[in-house]
Amino acid sequence: MAELSLLGVPMDLGAGRRGVDMGPSALRLARLGDTLRALGHGVRDLGNVAVPVAESVTDGDGDVRYLAAIAGVCGAVADALALRPSHELPLILGGDHAVSLGSVAGVRRRADRARVGVLWIDAHADVNTPATSPSGNVHGMPLAHLLGHGDPRLLEAVGATDVRGASHAGGASHAGGASHAGGAGPVLRPEDVVLMGLRSVDPGERAFLRRHGLRAFTMSDIDRSGIAAATEAALAALAHVDHLHVSFDADVLDPAVAPGVGTPIQGGLAYREAHLLMELLHESGRVRSLDLVEVNPILDHRNQTARLLVELAASLFGRTIL
Repeated sequence: MAELSLLGVPMDLGAGRRGVDMGPSALRLARLGDTLRALGHGVRDLGNVAVPVAESVTDGDGDVRYLAAIAGVCGAVADALALRPSHELPLILGGDHAVSLGSVAGVRRRADRARVGVLWIDAHADVNTPATSPSGNVHGMPLAHLLGHGDPRLLEAVGATDVRGASHAGGASHAGGASHAGGAGPVLRPEDVVLMGLRSVDPGERAFLRRHGLRAFTMSDIDRSGIAAATEAALAALAHVDHLHVSFDADVLDPAVAPGVGTPIQGGLAYREAHLLMELLHESGRVRSLDLVEVNPILDHRNQTARLLVELAASLFGRTIL
């Protein structure tokens, strides 16, 4: 049994539509804590990171919307997670996917020199930069920044550097190019990332994925091989990492089962595919931290999407049919 900690990040500054700031409340209302306790886990709710409301901050900073405010929130998330005890397994409740810039950075700092890998489960690649983003919304950019590409202010907020090795947080570059406890280098290496469930990728993102050799399983790949084979291949590709972080965006699910998301795309994971994915991740015994992001109650039906994510979290943490 695990000691789990819940940290809410009620932020919608990185999204194109309002409402995902209510995601942490929706997940709690769907009894996330009680569901995990019923499986025998210890659960501690740490409350929420403070997030300014959109009306109180300036919308627009060059090509990036709400950049300064988002940088501040992500820095606070990273700091909060870095200070948690090493035995705790954190669950970060979003909020838009920009919050993962802070959550992954915090997990990386907390892991000290252990190698962190990320399974990015999402309909979108989230590897736009300010130069390639069609919208300027940061929820489409966190993975690029975790890999060291993008705006220096976002990199600085989470104690990272860009891929050119110019430190924004001080310190000398490490040979491996990965950040260590806020030191130099990007937070993640490309070989430590696998994307799953892609079905809406911008032209700039497609070029980024190819240029940096990122491993990705699209919905076409899943259609061909099945979710079990794709999950096993993803885990095999991340077999070398010490700490596996799962970043789960609700829009990877088909809108028929998860209508409460800001950017719904037809043809996503079906109900049983999503559960099998989580069951296989549980069986691997390797997941050490989790994001649950992009639940938008304004667009949902009677909290259906949040309830499904709670079910999926239960599968990840050990609920079985028999």
